[in-house]
Amino acid sequence: MSFQKILPLLIAAAPLALATPALAQGTAPAGPGAGITTQLPRGAAPSHYAIEVTPDAANLKFTGKAAIDVTVSQQLPALVLNAADLTISSVMLTPAKGKPIKGSAKVDAEAQTVTMDFGKPIAPGAYRLDIVYAGIINQQANGLFALDYTDNAGAAKRALFTQFEAPDARRFVPGWDEPSYKATFDLSAVIPTGELAVGNMPVKSSTDLGGGKTRVTFGTSPKMSSYLLFFGLGELERATKMSGATEVGVITGKGNTGKARLALDASAAILPWFNDYFGTPYPLPKLDNVAGPGQSQFFSAMENWGAIFTFERALLVDPRFTSEATKRRIYETVAHEMAHQWFGDLVTMAWWDDLWLNEGFASWMATKVSDKLQPQWEMLLTRVDGREAAMSLDSLATTHPVVQKITTVDQVNQAFDAITYQKGEAVITMLEGYAGEETWKNGIRSYMKAHAYGNTVTDDLWKAVEGAGAKGLVSIAHDFTSKPGIPLVKVESAQCQGGNMLLTLSQSEFSRDNKDKAPLSWNVPVMAQTVGGTAQRLILQGKGQMTLPGCGAYVVNAGQTGYYRSLYPQADVKALARDFTKLASIDQTGLLADNFQLGLGGYQPIGLALDLVDAVPASASPAVLAEVPGYLGSAHDMLESDPAAQARVAAYASAKLGPVLSSIGYDAKAGEGPQAPVLRSALVSTLGDMGDKAVVAEANRRFAALATDPAALDGPLRNVWLAIIAKNADQATWDRLRAMAKGAKTDLEKSSLYALLGGAKDAKLGAQALDLALTDEPGKTTSAAIISQVGAEHPMLAVDYVLAHRAQYEALIDVSARSQALARLGGGSADPAMVTKLDAYATQYLTPESRKVVDRSIAAIKTRIETRGRLKAPLAAWFAAKK
Repeated sequence: MSFQKILPLLIAAAPLALATPALAQGTAPAGPGAGITTQLPRGAAPSHYAIEVTPDAANLKFTGKAAIDVTVSQQLPALVLNAADLTISSVMLTPAKGKPIKGSAKVDAEAQTVTMDFGKPIAPGAYRLDIVYAGIINQQANGLFALDYTDNAGAAKRALFTQFEAPDARRFVPGWDEPSYKATFDLSAVIPTGELAVGNMPVKSSTDLGGGKTRVTFGTSPKMSSYLLFFGLGELERATKMSGATEVGVITGKGNTGKARLALDASAAILPWFNDYFGTPYPLPKLDNVAGPGQSQFFSAMENWGAIFTFERALLVDPRFTSEATKRRIYETVAHEMAHQWFGDLVTMAWWDDLWLNEGFASWMATKVSDKLQPQWEMLLTRVDGREAAMSLDSLATTHPVVQKITTVDQVNQAFDAITYQKGEAVITMLEGYAGEETWKNGIRSYMKAHAYGNTVTDDLWKAVEGAGAKGLVSIAHDFTSKPGIPLVKVESAQCQGGNMLLTLSQSEFSRDNKDKAPLSWNVPVMAQTVGGTAQRLILQGKGQMTLPGCGAYVVNAGQTGYYRSLYPQADVKALARDFTKLASIDQTGLLADNFQLGLGGYQPIGLALDLVDAVPASASPAVLAEVPGYLGSAHDMLESDPAAQARVAAYASAKLGPVLSSIGYDAKAGEGPQAPVLRSALVSTLGDMGDKAVVAEANRRFAALATDPAALDGPLRNVWLAIIAKNADQATWDRLRAMAKGAKTDLEKSSLYALLGGAKDAKLGAQALDLALTDEPGKTTSAAIISQVGAEHPMLAVDYVLAHRAQYEALIDVSARSQALARLGGGSADPAMVTKLDAYATQYLTPESRKVVDRSIAAIKTRIETRGRLKAPLAAWFAAKK
């Protein structure tokens, strides 16, 4: 699953607001089953499901029949299956040799189970379990759900899709909804004649039933976990091409397959590369990517085997406004979900404790294949950003290990975070570097062959890689997946002796909010080198020494493959700043990130980090230059309470970045480098956000031109320009943006424009956006995005509004996101009152197991407040000295 990358709580920035209305009354938990133990009783397991569903899309309900082949391994008083939002009308149990036994069904909504009693104990043996049931069609992405949209002719349409990860197949069929209960699936559906039905497998047969109905039956699936089952239905169309022996396809609303050409071409190119890398060919006859209108606040895509589901905003390209960065994210999302076809689908974690085996590896593989097939994008540089997203959570006392204990439904849903994804990717990157690329690949191939169609735990992978020749890997891997936190590698001394640099290193733990605790220790694979020298390696345990060929400036995390922070003597950071242009781009990017966070954490003066930012020349790689606006924007936000100091940051940013923007221009030029569009977007966005007069004037000029030229804003920066307009909007401008949203020709454009309405810095307009979000105008899945945008600009305003309208808000988001949603809205605040408010909310509405994301947000807010107070003076002084 690709989760929304906006989720990690980065601790530097966020605006302030004040308001403290009382909490809405009530004591309802986060949702049925939120705090219950998730695992079923043992003793029975399915081997095959035959399911037939008849959706009633207009009335948001469906009926179903399931025949499940079950093996009972020990005498049981009853069968207990998972079921949620289902009504069971009949159950029948038929022994392999015997007569059918009619049973009764008792649903436990809180536990999300159904107990089936057949009047006597069930003896060991083989059975067929027949169930007749009915369920609901949701309007958010849980179970079987509906997405309403407007087609290209302006007509209102409704399409159906399924989303079952983590525990939501139980909303579609009663069953054993846990990843270790793998089975084969036969799926049939009675659908309106003429509509396109999509499943994991190709359609095997189609029968006209008369009366405008058709029964569609899909081929039998491979053995797989229930959360990978998929069904889609609507007025859809499919475009395909062959990739070797596999038919790859894209499925969209009618008339939109052309916008999915990037995804289709990417799929066809990536599949053979994965076939070769994994050493196990993709086993299904087809691989579709199904585009759904709307959006989720929880995820963007899902790896259903053979039928990936992706929201349109993460899959379709509209030349009128899709940016270069968005195109690359589409490619990366396609690669991520395709990697899951092996890591997750073919080989699946035994339980959600090892979710990272799915997500960390898919993230790592997506970066790897994107870099191999699109080298001009310099995708390996993005691993630094991913590492920083993970470390923003991992540096707080509320973090968790990569392999974490999961016991409740909410804990499963909350496990989809930056630790699981980006720390997982960072640790894999480090371990691949330790093992060597070829040894690592051989270990992965062995793992795939040994566990195909089965379930694994983390140690199965480590043993496979170590067995391929990576001796000593298991102890390193255990440290970084079983222990939370971030190693801090400190250079105690660095001396030039006989033409070599002798480094004395020590190890501690990097923390933003708990430096006084006893630090953990790791086996840290350190790779270091002098600038231009040969890299040397050391497994650091406590203290150690390294001898580096050559003297002068050096990098302790050469190539940035290590998951650790590197603390240098101050003089050596200054030496790196002097030699900055001699460093590889990946090390430039990593040193900027590392030293900025060390400054935020109080391990060294923030001025050292800003000196490195200052050392980035206008001639640097555009990919490195694109990082600079983020650091200056962070400094600008941290000085929010000092407008004069903020103005100095903005002036410095304009002086440093303005000439770069002038050189590349506001619009693309023929023959410009592949990173220029990404750099242009970063410059315009940050300078516009800081109020740079030239950029804001250009935004206003282009917006005004819309009156006579509807295409005046068209291009990859369209949404960037509109975001600047929205932030600075007055009432008339806001009303005009709303009219543009209402009149948008496509749902993809409409959802983007409506979300922008929440970004106004005028709190009065923010309040109007919140009220608008609770109407039907924006659309069921767009309203939550508006509220999120208000939360980014006015966190207290958004949180207070949601608390006062909690039931309406929760109807706008996925069930799986409800225990996390308020924490995300308020988590960017730097207001002490937000801490009190979030804690009161969690105490009143959440179980102890469900409030972990709230506690992370509280820790981030407290840390942000402390950081801003400590750094206000030195930040202001550094920028004042640059006048």
